[in-house]
Amino acid sequence: MMAGTPENQETSTMSMISEELNARMNEQIGHEFGASLQYVNIAAYFDDVGLPVLTQHFFKQADEEREHAMKFVRYILDAGGKVAIPAVPAPRNQFASAEEAVSLALEWEYTVTKQINSLLERATSERDYVAHDFLEWFAREQLEEVSSMDTLLKMVRRSGEAGLMLVENALASGRVLSLGGPPDDH
Repeated sequence: MMAGTPENQETSTMSMISEELNARMNEQIGHEFGASLQYVNIAAYFDDVGLPVLTQHFFKQADEEREHAMKFVRYILDAGGKVAIPAVPAPRNQFASAEEAVSLALEWEYTVTKQINSLLERATSERDYVAHDFLEWFAREQLEEVSSMDTLLKMVRRSGEAGLMLVENALASGRVLSLGGPPDDH
C-alpha cells in the first residue's frame, strides 16, 4: 500500500458540535423516528375503523416526524459530528378508542417538546449558538404540533366515538385551521 491511500489516512476533520450534544441529538433522532412509527400505527388504527381523513392526517404526521429526524441527521453531518441512530422501541399498536389514540399523540408531542427544550438548554450552556439557532426551529414547530394535537383531541372528545364523522368532515373541509395552517388561496 502506498502512503496517502484511504486505508492509512486519518480522519482529522474538525467538528462544530460537542460529543455530548452530538450524543443527545442522536438520541433525538431515535425519538423522532419513534414518533414517526407511532403515528403510522395510529394511522393504521384509524384506517381499521374506517376514518380515512384521520388516517391520512396521521400518515402526514408520520412523514413530518421522519423529516424532523432527517433534519437532525443532516445537522450532525454538516457540523462534522457522527450519526449513531439508537434502537427505537416498538410503538404501541392497540387502541381502545380514537380518544386514546389521539391522547397518546398529544402526550408524545409534550414529551418531544421537553426533549427539544433540554437540547436547547444544552446548546445554550455550551454557547453553541449555531445549534441553538437550529433547535429554535424545532421549539417553534412544537408549539404548532402541541396546539394542533390538542385541538384534535378536544374535537374527538366533544364528538365522541359516534360523532367521529364530524371530525372527519371538519378536517376534510379545512375548517380546522390549527391542524393545517391557513387555507390555500387557490
